[in-house]
Amino acid sequence: MSVSRRGFVAGGAVSIALAGSLDSVFVTAAGAAEGEAYGYGPLVPDPAGVLDLPRGFSYEVLSTEGEALPGGGVVPGAHDGMAAFPGRRHDDLRLVRNHEQEEDGTKAVARPELTYDPEAFGGTTTIHVDREARVLDQYVSLAGTADNCAGGVTPWGTWLTCEETEGFDAQTKSHGWVFEVDPTGRRTVAEPIEPLGRFEHEAVCIDPRDNVVYLTEDAEEPFGLFYRFLPRSHRGGYHCYQAGGALQAMRVPGVSDLAQVMEAGTVLRGVQWLDVPDPSAAKTSTRAQFDDVTRSSKLEGAWWSRHKAYFVASYALREEGAAGDHAGQVWAYDPRRNTLELELVFKPGGRFESPDNITVSPYGGGVILAEDGDGEQFLVGTDRRGEPFALARNALNDSEFAGVTFSPDGRTLFANRQEGPGTTFAIRGPWQRIGGRR
Repeated sequence: MSVSRRGFVAGGAVSIALAGSLDSVFVTAAGAAEGEAYGYGPLVPDPAGVLDLPRGFSYEVLSTEGEALPGGGVVPGAHDGMAAFPGRRHDDLRLVRNHEQEEDGTKAVARPELTYDPEAFGGTTTIHVDREARVLDQYVSLAGTADNCAGGVTPWGTWLTCEETEGFDAQTKSHGWVFEVDPTGRRTVAEPIEPLGRFEHEAVCIDPRDNVVYLTEDAEEPFGLFYRFLPRSHRGGYHCYQAGGALQAMRVPGVSDLAQVMEAGTVLRGVQWLDVPDPSAAKTSTRAQFDDVTRSSKLEGAWWSRHKAYFVASYALREEGAAGDHAGQVWAYDPRRNTLELELVFKPGGRFESPDNITVSPYGGGVILAEDGDGEQFLVGTDRRGEPFALARNALNDSEFAGVTFSPDGRTLFANRQEGPGTTFAIRGPWQRIGGRR
C-alpha cells in the first residue's frame, strides 16, 4: 500500500540498530548512503529507462497490465504480493500474483466459479513459466476480490491472498477476507476463509509444525493488530482452515503501541492472546473490539523463519497518533518461549525505505525488500555482513516495488512494479557474487 514517508526519513545516513540475527537483516549502516557500494556494486542505468541493475544482471518483462491473456481477457492492474511455486515438471514454475484493486483499475475477470463478487476489481493471476523464465501461460486465477495486497505461502504449497479492506461500497458481498489459491488451478474455489477473520489483512505466515497462522493488519483509527489463528485441526491441506478455530489478538502487558519500544534487542515476555469476540466484524471492526490490546501503525510483511514469526511495522509517526517515531521495525514472535523481540529498528533519516514486501534470499541469508513510498523506489538487499545495498531501481516512474520472491531453484528473482503500468519482472545475475564493500 503506497504511503508517503520520504519527508520523514529523508536526511543523513541510515541509522539502524540490530540485536541477534534476523537472517542477516540490516546489521549496521555506517556510510549506508553509499548503498550501491555494497552487494553487487553500483547500479547501471538501463538504456530503456525501465529497471537499473548492477553490472552482470539482466531482466525480462514477463507480464504487463492490459496485455492480452491467452485464454481471453487482459492482465489486471495494481500488481502486488506474489510467490513462486514449483510446477508439475522439474523445469517449470508458477507465480501467483495479487492485484490490489477495489473499485477501479484494469479489472480481474475470471470464470464464474472463480469469481467471488462480480462487482469487485481485484484478484490474482497465475503465470506459468519455464526454467528460463519464458511465459508458457497466464490467466486470472481468482476474481471478484478487493485490494489483494500481500499474503503468504502455506506449508502445503498454496497461496493465501489477503484483502486489505473492510469495505462494502459498490460490492455485492462483504470484503476483508483471506482466500486460498492453488497454483495448479485444480482446487481453487472463490470462497473466503471466514475463520481467519474479516479485517484489513496485509500478510500471513504459518508455523509448519502445527499450522498456526500469524496475521498482520494494516489499519488506522485505531491502529492494526497482530493476530494468530489456532486451527481446530492441525492437519494441513487446501482449505483446512475452513474447519474453524480461534482467532486471537496479541496483547503485551504494559505495551499499548509497539512504537513505544525503540531499542533493538528488547525482549517482551508474557505475551498474551485474547480471543476476538466477533471475527466476522459484523458490526464492529475486529481491532475496535478491544480496549486493552497492543497496536501498531503500518503492520505489513510477515514470514516464518528459524521457528519464529517475523513481522514488519513499516513506520510510525507521533503526528499520526503513534507512541514514537521510527522508519521501520522488524519483530520476532517466538511461540516456544512466548516472547516478542524487536530485532531491528530503522532510525529516522536514511536513503532507503523501511520494509514492506520482503523475501528471504537464498544467498548469504540476507533479504530483499520492496520499497513503498514517494520519490525513487528501490529493491534493497543485504550483503554477507548485513549491509543494505540497492539491488534495483525503478527507472521509469515512482511506483512502488512489490511481490519480491525467488524461484525455487534460486536462479531468478521475480518482482513487480505496481503501476504505470503494473509489470512483473524476472531478474537474473551472478547471485553467488554477493560480497562486501567494493
